[in-house]
Amino acid sequence: MGEITRSRGNVFEDLGYDAENAASLLARVDLMIFLRRLIKERGLRQREAAELFGVSQPRISDLVNQHVDKFSIDALVNMIAKAGFRVMMSPVPEEV
Repeated sequence: MGEITRSRGNVFEDLGYDAENAASLLARVDLMIFLRRLIKERGLRQREAAELFGVSQPRISDLVNQHVDKFSIDALVNMIAKAGFRVMMSPVPEEV
């Protein structure tokens, strides 16, 4: 069995991304998870989700298929806002 290493709290940092990129990736993934859950909970088709979020259907396809590299934090926050939500983020201190 291989060695077990404790996570630093961000899977992307664990995978070797620098701290800045890892933080951005983690924030984008969290926002994408929220949007995907919203689509599922409301039973929206991709076309309906696109209309709600103010984007094209191919953008929703990218979201559903988890193409995190195709989204900025701003774009995801704007999509959430168009659905009637407000995004609040709070920093989490690193473990000492």
